Amino acid sequence: MLLILAGLGLLVLGAIASLMAARSPRRATLLGVGGTIAGCACALVPVVRVLLGHAPESLRLPWSVPFGVFALGLDGLSGFFLLPILALSALAALYGSEYLGAFRGRVVPARAWPFFALLVAAMALVVLARNGVLFLVAWEIMSLAAYFLVVLEDETPAVRSAGWTYLVATHLGTAFLIVMFVVLGHEAGSLDFERFGAALPLAAPLAGLVFVLAMIGFGTKAGFMPLHVWLPEAHPAAPSHVSAVMSGVMIKLGIYGLLRTLTFLGPPPAWWGWTLVAVGLTSGVLGVLFALAQHDLKRLLAYCSVENIGIIALGIGGGLLGVHHGSAALAVLGFAGALLHVVNHALFKGLLFLGAGAVVHATGTREMDQLGGLLKRMPWTGSLFVVGAAAICGLPPLNGFASEFLVFLGAYQGVLHPAAAVAGPALAVLAGLALIGGLAAACFAKVIGVVFLGEARSGHVAQAHDPGTAMTLPMVVLASGCVLVGLAPVLLVGRMGGALEPLTRLPAVAIELALAPALLPLQWITLAAAVLLALVGTLSIWRRRRLAGRPVREALTWDCGYARPTPRMQYTGSSFVRPLTRLFGGFLRTRTTRVAPVGPFPGPAALATATPDVFRDALFRPAFRMASGTLAKLRWLQHGRVQLYVLYILLTLVVLLVWKLR
Repeated sequence: MLLILAGLGLLVLGAIASLMAARSPRRATLLGVGGTIAGCACALVPVVRVLLGHAPESLRLPWSVPFGVFALGLDGLSGFFLLPILALSALAALYGSEYLGAFRGRVVPARAWPFFALLVAAMALVVLARNGVLFLVAWEIMSLAAYFLVVLEDETPAVRSAGWTYLVATHLGTAFLIVMFVVLGHEAGSLDFERFGAALPLAAPLAGLVFVLAMIGFGTKAGFMPLHVWLPEAHPAAPSHVSAVMSGVMIKLGIYGLLRTLTFLGPPPAWWGWTLVAVGLTSGVLGVLFALAQHDLKRLLAYCSVENIGIIALGIGGGLLGVHHGSAALAVLGFAGALLHVVNHALFKGLLFLGAGAVVHATGTREMDQLGGLLKRMPWTGSLFVVGAAAICGLPPLNGFASEFLVFLGAYQGVLHPAAAVAGPALAVLAGLALIGGLAAACFAKVIGVVFLGEARSGHVAQAHDPGTAMTLPMVVLASGCVLVGLAPVLLVGRMGGALEPLTRLPAVAIELALAPALLPLQWITLAAAVLLALVGTLSIWRRRRLAGRPVREALTWDCGYARPTPRMQYTGSSFVRPLTRLFGGFLRTRTTRVAPVGPFPGPAALATATPDVFRDALFRPAFRMASGTLAKLRWLQHGRVQLYVLYILLTLVVLLVWKLR
């Protein structure tokens, strides 16, 4: 654990050093970025070592905190989450060194790097913690560091509102986690994770209560619907490299916490699997539907994070059903697909958010209907964004296909199971994955077509150009990761044994036997797709060489009377997806504003759509309005007299002492 501690120390030192150099944005950036990259690189060494099969590492030190012990552990499950956390954070730090240059002359860069390095250190500590108090402390540091990064541009009212929404949501989730750890600690007599294991005898109702608390507490961070409302607010407000880290890895800590809790609770009942399948279907389908209807590029990507969290939940739900019903294939493939999608989502969603940041950096806007034609002006950014878009749509031979294929195969094994309690949810998973994949393809066809193809729709695009090396290199690395994992998924799947054993409760040999039949067709499909793409590329190069030196003319095949097309004749984001948003209008509740053409010589016409979050408007806003009204009735207690406040505290202590002595 020495290198892990050294990595955490470098991250903290980088945060402190950049804070002390706040008067010089350039020096603060250098110290913050350098400390983050050095700390991540140092900590990656033991992580890779454990994933390659070395023995897990642990550390236990005394800590003068009630019920707290500074206990760290690095096993297969922790390593599988630490790998994307450290890798993506280092790349995002390099990207941010140039991206935040647009804020030169303001205090934003000097204020950003201390919190960024602290966020990375806290995320790593959450995954390493082996004590409930230490876990909650790291969880709170992570949440607060992310909050200060979300509100970096706090002069904007929308950013302040997004920060407030995130802060309330994350602390509501934390409240459920505190109750969960109190229940576990009361039953185990300690808050050490090693006391929470299989030896902890929990009655079925109590285990179910812990599962529900974990689903709400960790699901708020992960973005399970309807607990997702902070994501589409916070991700657009944060700088793009912060959005990449928050979406790519921070929300996955909700998944990690849920999986780690499952290892404490013993054999799962079937309703746990049904619950996660239902949550996964809701999050996956509605997440991509809301993404379809968005006009803000980063807001669209935020809803796609909800969609992909839904896919991960489908895999976990299938895995739990497999464990309960003794189906090794369903259990292993479900959990393996979910874990692989955790890494894959970090790669392609990090790439997409960094690509969106490059677009914002070059044009100054996130509104897709004000863009267009960017592929001509930003060929590197456009090409890399297309790679990420194809990966998130699950197209072979890229990495998104590999993880979704494992979940799909696991669900197919479930459909063949004789028990209807398995076959029914498994069939729902198959249908859900098919629907999610089709809608995701339509969503990113819209993004690529509206943002990168066609002609410029406004003056924002006039001066656009590809960013510098510091912003382009991280995108190239992430795109290469999408291709590499897609072509050789066995590189990661073969290292999952340490993570799958505590989840599936199967020995390593049984896990390998369950994975083997899936890896062969997966490898053949990805290789066939790669050969097809290579053939298309070869023919394209051959055609270009054959036409070299010859006169080549281009003309419209059939212009339908449009002799001089203008950008106004192009599809907008709203019109492109209008058939789908109308089909699912009962869920989306899209508001349409029309200015229809009138008369034989009509004036200007317009069509605008807006799709607010149904859960935020119909569920959370009324609930918080009611809570605010109720609490307002207690304002008479807040009268400004300190002596009475001290009396309140004294009376509370007396009541607690009487209750304890009784």
